[in-house]
Amino acid sequence: MSIPEVPVKINVKTTIDHDETFELMVFGTYFEKGNSAYLRYEEAVEEGSVRTIVKMAHHNALILRGGAIKMRLPFELNRKLNGSYEMPFGQFATVTKAKRIDYSYENGKGHFGVVYDFSMEGAQASTYELEIAFQEEKK
Repeated sequence: MSIPEVPVKINVKTTIDHDETFELMVFGTYFEKGNSAYLRYEEAVEEGSVRTIVKMAHHNALILRGGAIKMRLPFELNRKLNGSYEMPFGQFATVTKAKRIDYSYENGKGHFGVVYDFSMEGAQASTYELEIAFQEEKK
């Protein structure tokens, strides 16, 4: 089943090691294609503009960022997966291991959550908790 792009308000909350928390509120689009759902949004960061696509399913996910920061973070429950993180001064190898992935969408409201261990260039892993809540923007 596919649904056309729907404008949504998106709240992204990232917590690192239960200590540092970052929140972002943006507007973007939600759509479904095949067996996956997607969120697409753009944010302004110090380095410039970053486009983000979050591909969500019940047992796996993928976060792709392009622009000033390029990133590819794949997630699959209980599996270590290789990704990449590229900034103006270089590209770094990353490893993710998802401990929890959940996704739901109903009546114009959705939620995506992933708890994962993240390491870059072999450094000790930190635990990240990403929670994305989104809801359809009524015109």
